[in-house]
Amino acid sequence: MGLKEYIEENILVFDGAMGTMLQKKGLKLGENPELLNIEKPEIIEEIHKEYIDSGANVITTNTFGANELKLKLCNLEVEETIDSAIKIAKKARGEKPVYIALDIGPIGELLEPMGTLSFDYAYEIFKRQVLQGAKSGADVILIETMTDLYEMKAAVLAVKENSDLPVFCTMTFEENRRTFTGCSPEAMSLVLEGLGVDAIGVNCSVGPRQLVGIVSEIAQCTNLPIMVQPNAGLPTLSIGDKTTYDITKEEFATALVEFVDLGVRIVGGCCGTTPDYIEEVCKRVKNKSIIKTKNKPYAAICTPSKVVRIDGVRIIGERINPTGKKLFKEALKNEDIDYILKQAVSQVEAGAHILDVNVGLPEINEEEMMIKVIKEIQGIMDIPLQIDSSDHKAIEAGLRYYNGKPILNSVNGEDKVLNKILPLVKKYGASVVGLTLDERGIPNTAEDRYKIAKKIVDKAIQYGIKKEDVYIDCLVLTASAQQKEVQETLKTLRLVKENLGVKTVLGVSNISFGLPNRELINETFLALALANGLDLPIMNPNANGMIRVIDSYNVLYNYDKDAEIYIKNYAGVTINVTSGNQNKINNINTDEQNGLKYIVIKGLREEAKDATLKLLKEKKELEIVNEYLIPALDEVGEKYEKGEIFLPQLIQAAETVKNAFDVLKKQISKNNSQTISKGKIVLATVKGDIHDIGKNIVKVILENYGYEIIDLGKDVPIEAVVKEANKHSVSLVGLSALMTTTLKSMEETIKALKEDGYKGKVFVGGAVLTEDYAMKIGADYYAKDAKESVEIAKTILG
Repeated sequence: MGLKEYIEENILVFDGAMGTMLQKKGLKLGENPELLNIEKPEIIEEIHKEYIDSGANVITTNTFGANELKLKLCNLEVEETIDSAIKIAKKARGEKPVYIALDIGPIGELLEPMGTLSFDYAYEIFKRQVLQGAKSGADVILIETMTDLYEMKAAVLAVKENSDLPVFCTMTFEENRRTFTGCSPEAMSLVLEGLGVDAIGVNCSVGPRQLVGIVSEIAQCTNLPIMVQPNAGLPTLSIGDKTTYDITKEEFATALVEFVDLGVRIVGGCCGTTPDYIEEVCKRVKNKSIIKTKNKPYAAICTPSKVVRIDGVRIIGERINPTGKKLFKEALKNEDIDYILKQAVSQVEAGAHILDVNVGLPEINEEEMMIKVIKEIQGIMDIPLQIDSSDHKAIEAGLRYYNGKPILNSVNGEDKVLNKILPLVKKYGASVVGLTLDERGIPNTAEDRYKIAKKIVDKAIQYGIKKEDVYIDCLVLTASAQQKEVQETLKTLRLVKENLGVKTVLGVSNISFGLPNRELINETFLALALANGLDLPIMNPNANGMIRVIDSYNVLYNYDKDAEIYIKNYAGVTINVTSGNQNKINNINTDEQNGLKYIVIKGLREEAKDATLKLLKEKKELEIVNEYLIPALDEVGEKYEKGEIFLPQLIQAAETVKNAFDVLKKQISKNNSQTISKGKIVLATVKGDIHDIGKNIVKVILENYGYEIIDLGKDVPIEAVVKEANKHSVSLVGLSALMTTTLKSMEETIKALKEDGYKGKVFVGGAVLTEDYAMKIGADYYAKDAKESVEIAKTILG
């Protein structure tokens, strides 16, 4: 029976931890687990057999880190390593009805814009793994332990474009229901379901008790099979100083049965679980019937950290568009990205929920510019985007490199357009705007426009696109030239809403071209359109009158319950009916918008240099650091702590400060006067651990608070940490570990520092750590994230 068919009627049980079992069988600290596929295949085969004997339906290959970047450290080839791993699994399986999953873990480096690894390179890394896995005979591909949705997208595309194998995807969440990079369960569900994966869920993370809320949220967002592979609780210490976990096999199995009752169809174990755990799970679930979730589809788009449900009026900002905008055209020609980013920031602050991105100019390469603008916007804010283009290459580029689920604007009723664009919409899991026109142009009557709308919706459904992902643009014609058609547009809105039940879009300001006092016409037409069923007005959110219409509409149509938002925005406010952006909600004045602190908070990197040079005319270097840069970073840190922004925005703010620091350092060097450094800190990822994403983020943040970082890199020998700490006479050492197998190395490093007479303090961090565990292994401080590391540095170094 095929795997897809099996999970339609049965609970599928995966195996448990590979790393835990390898440790039990003598895996040495720092030894690459994948090396055993070549040098000691009998050990891997024995582990597979133990899991098969425990009742597992699926065994996972020993290839979690079998990508070219990790394998080159031990001179292994991807193809040989994966082929050997699958052969071992096949030998262990024999004739038993057990599936083999090719295990693909994260690459170990951050993708752009947070890091330096390009999306295309990540794709090629995963493609190489997928091709060999398919060739060697894997039954399913498991992409697991991901924290970055963008990296997950690259991996999924590599699977879908290079094999016919089923693909299961799991991400690792923290107790705040976010991944390390800020991705939410709902965003994961929307994006991966759109990309056409076969199962989604969560693995590793924390213990099963802490995953209940996360799994429940996933179960409410998707009807895909859900997969859960928790750790055996949280790491602790037992007699003999070996890493153990705080959940027994009975408690673990009980928790997994509860997940099955929530609708989970695929279960297994991660760190700390053994064949005993899986055997207990099999006993408990063997007679359980699957529960298929029956969630009603809904209209929504997202970035990794923000989901915008289209369940009320949602404003699409129109300003990132060269049509009729001379300055914007010049910005595109000159690749003035900061001008474009300012337009994005301004619209979001004024109330836009979504931003339209149109970069079409004959004089530029639209495909390249679309990619650049999307990446830059997504680098500084988490606003969902509408990709707006008629160029096929630019459309596909935008859909491919967008991180999340976007809207594509647009298709129309022409068969050649529908057949060319809708497959892209389906492949990349986007929503799409359908224009009510065809090869004959825009019909004069509402009835004829409605026929085109129905054709678009029906065609999209034929391609496997959900009706909820189709938004119809009933098209606005100028009242000055086609006055009779205004009512036809409103009538079309009503017909589409009542008969097709899809969301609607209008470019509202088109109505007033050629007329005086355009704001009055726009506002009146917007009110009429909303009353007739408009969901997504494409408009300038800086037009205060338009925002007031929407705020009023939300009260009158019972969207703004108890007029809460309206009262918050307008109580005690005198309405100024002139046009322009008052920015009533944010109340940011012009000086603040041009100031260095504001620039840092918004992550406008290129702006930082000029703003710093301007300040240097009246301020000393350290005054700028203490009065502008540090307060800005503190404010960003507070927003990060509160969950108002996430890792990408935190890094962008730090990088913006770096640009300002570069200017200040040059000035200091020229004057040969002050020093910015507040003290030295040694950072290292411990021996045996080749993951340094977390350590690198801590480095960036600390450097931009003015601390001098001595970065020892990853897989750092214990003696090297001790040597460098003493050599530089530092008062603070930071140690990172991502793998449970290297926690012992962290403990031994701390012990070695103290035995050598190190008088400073040690702070530790990493996904597998808890504060309690950190204290037990002798650390002075536990940093749950980069912001916490700053607070520790302030405490020790000031």
